[in-house]
Amino acid sequence: MQVILECTEMKNSGLPGTSRYVTTKNRKNTPERMELKKYNPILKKMTLHKEIK
Repeated sequence: MQVILECTEMKNSGLPGTSRYVTTKNRKNTPERMELKKYNPILKKMTLHKEIK
């Protein structure tokens, strides 16, 4: 199943734009929401990205 990961730091900073990644996950193995450290090109650093609906 495909899921969208969105940057949490970008949301809180109030800056324009969003950093999003599309990835896949197995719902049986990971029923809770995913959290991964991914690169944010706008902030130019690694940030925490959380799964959104």
